[in-house]
Amino acid sequence: MSARVETDHVLVRQLRAQVADRLNQQRRRDEAAGRAAMTAEDERQYARSLIVQVLEDHARGEIADGRVPISAEHEEVLAAAVHAALFGVGRLQPLLEDPEVENIDINGCDQVYVGYSDGREVLAPPVAEDDDALIELIQVLAANVGLSSRPFDSANPQLDLRLPDGARLSAVMGVCSRPAISIRRSRLGKVFLDDLVGTGTMSRDLADFLRAAVRARKNLMIAGATNSGKTTLLRALANEIPPVERLITVERALELGLDQFPELHPNVVSFEERLPNSEGLGAVTMAELVRRSLRMNPSRVIVGEVLGDEIVTMLNAMSQGNDGSLSTIHANSSMEVFNRIATYALQAQENLPVEATHMLISGAIDFVVFMRRTNDYESGGSLSRVVESVREVTGVDGRVMSSEVYAPGRDGRAVAHAPVECVDDLVRAGGWEPPEVRARWS
Repeated sequence: MSARVETDHVLVRQLRAQVADRLNQQRRRDEAAGRAAMTAEDERQYARSLIVQVLEDHARGEIADGRVPISAEHEEVLAAAVHAALFGVGRLQPLLEDPEVENIDINGCDQVYVGYSDGREVLAPPVAEDDDALIELIQVLAANVGLSSRPFDSANPQLDLRLPDGARLSAVMGVCSRPAISIRRSRLGKVFLDDLVGTGTMSRDLADFLRAAVRARKNLMIAGATNSGKTTLLRALANEIPPVERLITVERALELGLDQFPELHPNVVSFEERLPNSEGLGAVTMAELVRRSLRMNPSRVIVGEVLGDEIVTMLNAMSQGNDGSLSTIHANSSMEVFNRIATYALQAQENLPVEATHMLISGAIDFVVFMRRTNDYESGGSLSRVVESVREVTGVDGRVMSSEVYAPGRDGRAVAHAPVECVDDLVRAGGWEPPEVRARWS
């Protein structure tokens, strides 16, 4: 068995710079000749040929200097590393290929903390030679990933984007002593409610209830803290939508990836917020995208994450006939969601007072689904994410009136707690059997 070939990261960086320079030269030649720009796939193929040329030049240089050129096995490793540095995520690639890795927190190039699915957190090797190389890696990703190139520099010190494997990357520089990057991965891409039953996220009864709510075109808001599993549940709920429906998704950075499964969702348009350019022009906000989505003949509008003034536009859409919408929001409990929405609405251009927002909520949202993340790794348990509560919006009387139809059980997972007011809709459109009906028939 051959020994494992170690990657010379200094050499990879040098070779990557040479390939990037030749690639940019070809881009300029094409532009000067009036030729159409290469597609992303054509550019990747061309880069592979440039990598071969650069490696051949390196081998000839080694021979000319009286040194033994690298082996064919080492060349293959270098070629893959250079390609990953150009179009992938460099030394982050092995971590992103590990199916057990859930989170990667980077506080400078050499402080890399990796969180695993069982709750463990370990210190990993450096992901770049220095902080400048780490920033350069993120800049390359920002230029090549997503619907449009995104700047990451002193004038634009914040960045959010979706990596090719579906992971969510958030990066900051300039406002902290060293560049900080957080990468959150969803290990379940094509996920269904039955999968979440299997992982213990919810009971079979609750999965049937949520499936019926989606089929009955109820508007659902998924709430929870950071990394509680909101996006994964949103994907699972979206996968219960019939394939004949046209979906419009609106996100700050593409993450849901519903268009990657045409067998489930053949008719999907994915909108991504666009940041302003260096002159402050060209921005397209989430609120504008939500408005635009309503003009695109959607069967349903799915807003990846509500964080600002788009909430008013979204609630208006939900209450004006766009039933079956899905969204996520940060909150610490199902009840707190209403206050969080009211806070966002106060900050919006419309500057809605709390009373008006509560009236809008009561006419727009049908159910709030709350998720909680627990980590008992230190006491011998493991990391878990569960649906803890489901709250039905039932009306308004100066404030939002609601009923907790599923409440935390003994193990923290939601169990049936109170009658559902819209039960007839769920039975008729979703084929749901309420727990009390099954108990009577059993």
